[in-house]
Amino acid sequence: MFDNLKKNFTVLELKVTSLTAENQNLTSQNEKLKTSEKILTERVQMLEKNLTEFNVVLLQRVMDNYCPKENNDRKCKPCQKDWNQKESSCYVYNNAKGAEQRSWAGAQDDCKEKLSSLTVISDENEKTHVFTISAPEGGISGFWIGLRAVNRTWKWIDGTDLINQTWVDQPAADGQCVTSLRGSGWRSVSCEIKNAWICENKALSIP
Repeated sequence: MFDNLKKNFTVLELKVTSLTAENQNLTSQNEKLKTSEKILTERVQMLEKNLTEFNVVLLQRVMDNYCPKENNDRKCKPCQKDWNQKESSCYVYNNAKGAEQRSWAGAQDDCKEKLSSLTVISDENEKTHVFTISAPEGGISGFWIGLRAVNRTWKWIDGTDLINQTWVDQPAADGQCVTSLRGSGWRSVSCEIKNAWICENKALSIP
């Protein structure tokens, strides 16, 4: 009987030791979770602060671009400074030359920095307008527009398909993007070739 009690006591001791170790492990994990929560909270607060600061800078940039100060008074315009308006859109052509020219993706990055995108052309009138501002100059063989091949389909940067397939003579082949040049029309070329480019965004409605 004494041996059985001793055996049971030993078993209980082992269980207590195991539970104590498990409790210590859970306590340690809990402390780690608290530390992680604190770090994540601090990161969220930092991100919120950075986002607020970014929004302030962005708002100031938009104000300066669309509503420049003139004699200490702001006068808002439908398009940013140095952009030209055509109906409900604003355009700016970047006639970069030499090393300043960009690939299609690089040109789109520049347009994003200007709060816009490579131009998306919806009809013949807009197509004609883009031709007029994509004038050939020395060192420029074309201006990127927002049209590229995706899965062998011509798609605009906004995700819509090219409706009038006659606007591009060549079939869509992955890795190809489209340039516009007055007098030469639209051409399908490698997206990695460096070219000038045209950005577009919507004009503001100024009362």
